[in-house]
Amino acid sequence: MPDNFEMSTIIPARLDEVFSAWMDGKKVSDFTGSLAEGDARPGSSFSAWDGYITGTNLEIDPPHRILQTWRTTEFPETDPDSTLELIFEPDGESTLLKLRHSNIPDGQGNDYRDGWEEYYFSPLREYFSR
Repeated sequence: MPDNFEMSTIIPARLDEVFSAWMDGKKVSDFTGSLAEGDARPGSSFSAWDGYITGTNLEIDPPHRILQTWRTTEFPETDPDSTLELIFEPDGESTLLKLRHSNIPDGQGNDYRDGWEEYYFSPLREYFSR
């Protein structure tokens, strides 16, 4: 059975800044320190972490919501892409970022939950704290 989870964090920046940082390949590269490509057009593809992550933007509602297909090189070839939904909500001068990751290959969910915190949430908070 596929794994699913939800998590959230507060990012110390305005809603539009956080949304832009997530959708712009150069900014993703800046805060992760690894090659990323992509933009905020529905139907466009993206990659991150030197091609370890790939996917397609399904729905974009700037600066509130992103829906993407998402997979890593660790997904078995026979497994479908997972689904990533990001919700951005104002929280005073900061942004509440909610992440829902579903249809992850069975047994891989905890690794990706930890990865979101270590490789995206923490670096994004640090990026905006500079």
